[in-house]
Amino acid sequence: MENVQAIKQRFSIIGNDVKLNRAIEKAIQVAPTDISVLVTGESGVGKEALPKIIHGLSHRKHGKYIAVNCGAIPEGTIDSELFGHEKGAFTGATQTRSGYFEEADGGTIFLDEVGELPLTTQVRLLRVLENGEFLKVGSSKVQKTDVRIVAATNINMFEAIEKEKFREDLYYRLSTVEIFLPPLRNRKEDIHLLFRKFASDFAQKYKMPTIRLKDDAVELLKKYRWSGNVRQLRNVAEQISVLEQNRTITIDTLRGYLPDMGSNLPAVIKSKSSESDFSSEREILYKFLFDMKGDLNDLKKLTMELMKNGSDRQKVQQENKTLINKIYGDESEVDYEQAEDEDTPVEILEIEQQKDLSPMTTIPAAIEDKYHFAEDIQEEETLSLHDKELELIKKALERNKGKRKAAAGELGISERTLYRKIKQYDL
Repeated sequence: MENVQAIKQRFSIIGNDVKLNRAIEKAIQVAPTDISVLVTGESGVGKEALPKIIHGLSHRKHGKYIAVNCGAIPEGTIDSELFGHEKGAFTGATQTRSGYFEEADGGTIFLDEVGELPLTTQVRLLRVLENGEFLKVGSSKVQKTDVRIVAATNINMFEAIEKEKFREDLYYRLSTVEIFLPPLRNRKEDIHLLFRKFASDFAQKYKMPTIRLKDDAVELLKKYRWSGNVRQLRNVAEQISVLEQNRTITIDTLRGYLPDMGSNLPAVIKSKSSESDFSSEREILYKFLFDMKGDLNDLKKLTMELMKNGSDRQKVQQENKTLINKIYGDESEVDYEQAEDEDTPVEILEIEQQKDLSPMTTIPAAIEDKYHFAEDIQEEETLSLHDKELELIKKALERNKGKRKAAAGELGISERTLYRKIKQYDL
């Protein structure tokens, strides 16, 4: 078995990071077997190098090695590309065609961006992994293939499984051995080594002197976040090699080639919004209207207390102090004090005492006409926000056949808020 340093020289891998070396060691260990391997890591870290190592050190090294970018093939044709098709299977299929799995028989197939595969194709791929069988598009004849599958992805597979975008059984079939490649920002000592290698390559390619970085520029290079990883570093090295006349690069020159230099500090982002946060203007409007309705009900309650006990204003004030402060705040106390200082008579509404004075009780006819607003308030109760909101929720659920997520999107509120409303109204 070859050692890590020899493999890095053979496959032109630059870097001495511990995690990088561990990933290469795992690739060397699994290469002689036929088990499936899943390579994970961010976009641009160089995941395509590990499948080449695995194939080159395996007993299949004399067979074909086919790399397929699953994200670049349209969903309508990916089954045909992978498994082939029969003549006349679909419009444009003028002849029988072999797919990648048939062509790679006895060799290795590398499925890059495997997380982008459609669910229907995932089912076909699962069958290949289980027993090496597949069907061409438009054919009923089962074919066999002996192929080693190495896959790679830059997405979080567990999140994709949770969102039902990737089959859980397929994930565990692919990831018999999982190899993780670290992002470039976690390999700070390798950044300058890679930059020098790229600068030397481009100097030979474009037949010009090699660019060199000053010490302060090297420090800036190491501190930069490199969201695009090795691919981004290579592009920066190529730009500087082509565009700069002065082959000694200062920190100011380098800063001009690094985008978003001022936004590389980490930021605290709330992963979940609290119940008091609102995701849309409609939800804010709902809360405002509900609060206004509550204030209106408090005012009606206070009005009824005044009508029943109007002769003892201080008693009403004392018994309903919390309610008055809730409606008027601290201003209520100032208003009462001013009223006590003034000698102006207080008009008291005389009302016949009743044992059961509910909000729906009709105001006696003896009350002067200027108090008819009490009746108007009760009439508006039939058009309450409660009924309107309940009607909106029912219609949204009916239109979306009971699917809460779709109904919540139509109403412009979160699914959690809709669930709380359904519980509240016992729908």
